[in-house]
Amino acid sequence: MSEISHKWLNGLPKIELHLHIEGTLEPELLFKLAKRNSIQLPFNSIDEVKKAYKFSNLQDFLDIYYQGAKVLLHKQDFYDLTWAYLLKCKEQNVVHVEPFFDPQTHTSRGVPFETVVNGISEALSDAKEKLGITSRLIMCFLRHLNEESAIEALKSSEQFTDVIYGVGLDSAEMGNPPEKFQNVFNMAKNMGYKLVAHAGEEGPASYIWSCLDILNVQRIDHGIRAIDDPDLMLRLIETQMPLTVCPLSNVKLRVFDSMKNHTILDMLDLGLCVTVNSDDPSYFGGYMTENFLALDDSLGLSKDQASRLIKNSIDASFAEEGRKQELFNLLNSYITNQ
Repeated sequence: MSEISHKWLNGLPKIELHLHIEGTLEPELLFKLAKRNSIQLPFNSIDEVKKAYKFSNLQDFLDIYYQGAKVLLHKQDFYDLTWAYLLKCKEQNVVHVEPFFDPQTHTSRGVPFETVVNGISEALSDAKEKLGITSRLIMCFLRHLNEESAIEALKSSEQFTDVIYGVGLDSAEMGNPPEKFQNVFNMAKNMGYKLVAHAGEEGPASYIWSCLDILNVQRIDHGIRAIDDPDLMLRLIETQMPLTVCPLSNVKLRVFDSMKNHTILDMLDLGLCVTVNSDDPSYFGGYMTENFLALDDSLGLSKDQASRLIKNSIDASFAEEGRKQELFNLLNSYITNQ
């Protein structure tokens, strides 16, 4: 019998560091925005969309992910998308978020860069005021495109450095090693951005080394392949380099055959700075609470492990020090009084 209840996990103050805002597009909102923007969808019903959310690999998912993003055209669309996610955060007591967005997905369709950023950032600003949720916005480059395209996106961000806090690297890993983006990451660092990158999900452990040594990132998104390389594991433990792990996503994309095979708690108990995140929750079957519940159901997550995962997330966040202390206090108070 688990020592953790659904209510305890849902009430646990949580921090999300690996979340693609486009991946929060629920089928209901997809249809609403398609209707509002007069866009024809290749689906006739919400059930049909949900049936399509069965993937055998990352590329299967990306195909439908980019298809869904086509309904996002106007500032209000990006605001509504982000606000819907933030309301879900409020339900699940997620108190600090650092969402990713993919400008190239939208500018390639003729949507202005400022339309995307302004819609998302206004929702994040409202969430701080109305919901008490703090945030840091991170712009990701699409690694299946060339570096010139990433540099163009970076240049477009110059007038938005007051709301964009960092840059990342996402999309298809295989055949797109981190070193492909060395120049743009150097440029981003010189602009004062925080640096993160996806590595070691479908790609090998060597991609994690490249992110550390060539891109000089401050967080690794996913990073689960690190367990294949003992030397890398030692380095990650010694440096406490954060890994933003996404359990439900890993299983949905067949990185692990089942949640029972997931290594996140093994890595946690070895001393790595692993964290729990939802990645693309609309597509992968759950937000933050559902990810923690999955670890409890399949791996027997303890309250101590859950608390350590949250502490890692606070340490790994880009929140200012005062806010980090508030988050630690919130967590400690919850653990003590529950």
